[in-house]
Amino acid sequence: MTTTTRAHEVDPITTEVIRGAMETIAFEMAVHVSLTAVTPILNQSNERNASILDETGRLAAISVGVPQLMLTSRGPVSFALETYGRDGFAPGDIIAGNDPYHGGGHLPDWNVFSPVVCDGDLILFASIQCHHADTGGETPGGYCVSAMDVWAEGFRCPVIKLAEAGEEKEDLIYLLQTNNRVPTFTADLRAQMGAARHGAKRLTELVEEYGPETVRAAVDASIELTERRIREEIATWPDGTYEAESFIEHDTMGNQDVRVHCRATIDGERLILDYTGSDDRQFLTTNGTLANTRGMILSQLTTMFDPTIPKNDGLFSSFEMVIPENTCINPAPTRPVSAGTHHPGVEVSEALCLALSQAVPERCQPQIYKAAIPTIIFGTNPETGQFFVDHSVDSLATCSAARPSGDAWGGIPTAFGNLVLATAEVNESLLPHRQLSRDLMTDSGGAGRWRGQPGSRYVKEVTATSSVYTWVIGIRYPAKGVNGGGPGSRTRLVLRAGGEHEYEVDHTAFYIEHQPGEKIICDYAGGGGWGDPLDREPERVLDDVWDEFVSVEAAARDYGVVVTGSLEELDLDLDVDATADLRSRMREERTASA
Repeated sequence: MTTTTRAHEVDPITTEVIRGAMETIAFEMAVHVSLTAVTPILNQSNERNASILDETGRLAAISVGVPQLMLTSRGPVSFALETYGRDGFAPGDIIAGNDPYHGGGHLPDWNVFSPVVCDGDLILFASIQCHHADTGGETPGGYCVSAMDVWAEGFRCPVIKLAEAGEEKEDLIYLLQTNNRVPTFTADLRAQMGAARHGAKRLTELVEEYGPETVRAAVDASIELTERRIREEIATWPDGTYEAESFIEHDTMGNQDVRVHCRATIDGERLILDYTGSDDRQFLTTNGTLANTRGMILSQLTTMFDPTIPKNDGLFSSFEMVIPENTCINPAPTRPVSAGTHHPGVEVSEALCLALSQAVPERCQPQIYKAAIPTIIFGTNPETGQFFVDHSVDSLATCSAARPSGDAWGGIPTAFGNLVLATAEVNESLLPHRQLSRDLMTDSGGAGRWRGQPGSRYVKEVTATSSVYTWVIGIRYPAKGVNGGGPGSRTRLVLRAGGEHEYEVDHTAFYIEHQPGEKIICDYAGGGGWGDPLDREPERVLDDVWDEFVSVEAAARDYGVVVTGSLEELDLDLDVDATADLRSRMREERTASA
């Protein structure tokens, strides 16, 4: 357990006040980007997050945001400390980095941070993380599905000072812009720089009010509290070793069955998560960096603890992670990783959840999705004459898993955090497309005592000549259910729909040209169920049939519930006696086959 000599210097109430202030400042930084950035992925979708770190690079506080982003902010700050040294920072400095092999997740995610230095003493860092629209590299949009190494994916920046003592370095900012296709990149970068300045200013005021040693002691006390409370919860879990694995059916080049394996050992208050056995093929095109893997582990694990536990560096020190080098979840520092924040990142979470569901199923809801990467559409907008990248961050429903105490909530998995999927009306005004459908699909949510979120059928028509690339998974390995719950539906993507050359994507679409009027149709996978479907209250199944979440046929097949009548005649009803008989027979057949 982490120990300090300062925690006794601050009382619990002051600790909570300082922690609350830091979380509020982080939230203000994130909102600043949403209000000032100009690219839809930031000013609409909110794919940004802010965090506060101490002078050693430990996570002190975070805002409500995208979990993967908030938990990979430690790496770039730690690398900056190694690069410049503790004495290498001054008030007004702004540092940036996006290199996945120097602490980041993937190249689109830029970390921009500013130090809090009072009387020459480094106290804190204010950090803002944002997913940008482009990275340079081989293809627009930051997801190079044909990349054989990280250099093909875009411009790498381990760490760079964009401002020094308040003086901006225009030449470096211009350098970054010239390595980015999107003309709005500089504006988005400046939005981050403004957020970092705001955070540093507000944190300086906090330090001036309470004093540096009190702030440091509050950070120490908060981290120790988090570590202690998590260990106390782990101690209530049943001891044992539990194993599970998750598969991606193929990488972007078609290599089959990429495996992520998790072995969870509980011994008193000690938890060890060992990912030995994960895929170690060296030419896979989907890999996740060490920082991303650690972040995805934490994203899943924190959902299994009391939500009132503060989110800080105590999360990292409260248990052990074994993540072998030269695997798809901790690759050699040359491998492509643009897709890794999605997959195998999701599979890291899923394998962990499935392993621990054998010990504490009542705490397990997979924080996953089977959407691979965004469907990237790019070209020239005929209305503006400018190059555009459409990341398809549009409203949809996919893969939200059932909870241990209720049906899947919301249209997207909680792994997306505060990501806001843009409305059709706004995106249609900015990008050359029309959105024609976002209908929920019947019988697509995993069956269970609690039902998974139905998936959705998404139809988009391009109105300008465009090129499309994407990677499709969830075809053979849908979202799994937990504790006896059934899997969600599978993903299906059709390109050039309605045109002469319509086809269904089997694993990857490599830069497929679309003419105006051709459509992109995607059936987004549904979420997994939780618990035995035969334990679901028949009345809930009947409600699902009325809502068109479940068909009459699936009510009988998956839930053992006999529904009479039809939606068309509006005379649906529950046959109680037939349901009891059918469920009895299904349980007997299950016992016999077992």
